[in-house]
Amino acid sequence: MTVTLEVSEGVGTIRLDRPPLNALNVAIQDRLRELAEEAARRDDVRAVVLYGGEKAFAAGADIKEMQAMDHAAMVVRSRGLQDSFTAVARIPKPVVAAVTGYALGGGCELALCADFRIAGENAKLGQPEILLGLIPGAGGTQRLSRLVGPSRAKDLIFTGRQVKAAEALAIGLVDRVVPPAEVYEAAHAWAARLAQGPAIALRAAKESIDGGLETDLDTGLAIERTWFAGLFATEDRETGMRSFVEEGPGKAKFR
Repeated sequence: MTVTLEVSEGVGTIRLDRPPLNALNVAIQDRLRELAEEAARRDDVRAVVLYGGEKAFAAGADIKEMQAMDHAAMVVRSRGLQDSFTAVARIPKPVVAAVTGYALGGGCELALCADFRIAGENAKLGQPEILLGLIPGAGGTQRLSRLVGPSRAKDLIFTGRQVKAAEALAIGLVDRVVPPAEVYEAAHAWAARLAQGPAIALRAAKESIDGGLETDLDTGLAIERTWFAGLFATEDRETGMRSFVEEGPGKAKFR
């Protein structure tokens, strides 16, 4: 059972590999946090793909492992669980989830940590924790409601039902649906294109959007203004504007 980070063309692929369905036990959670922090640090990683393989993204937490925990144990562990997913959400680079098969419970919550979600036609997503007498504990009540709205989030969380790819696309839970065999290729292509872009500006855009969503409009505008002005100190800004003036839009090559 492993989580790996492989880098190609500026794209770091964080791959879950715990057959048969990538159940997210404590060891997987902790390793996920370590690799998310590594991807955030590495200069050769310009964008990230989250991938669980051809059969399943992740079918949720390891229920047998959780069953053995009492209240005191989960009070301690719940922080580590959330920290693992937050580390993925805070990677300061574009992140895309490549979702095939099941993305349930913690698997759905992991996909919610990405900036963009590409799903296979065979994907099934949901937050079934209520069927265990629980609620989502790795960000589902917060990130899902921010993404699809509180009413739709309550429908999914209250009922624990699974949604297929077409419905997930319709409600905004995923952003694109492709044949299952094309999911990783499509996700890698999306990430590779952004990996060629201006890294600091992409970070600024991500932090401005994400930070602004957590605060009022005036504070969000202040975050945007600070990043916008700060980018005038970067080489990428000089490259982009010079290329626009001399060659026209969309031709800049950023280092």
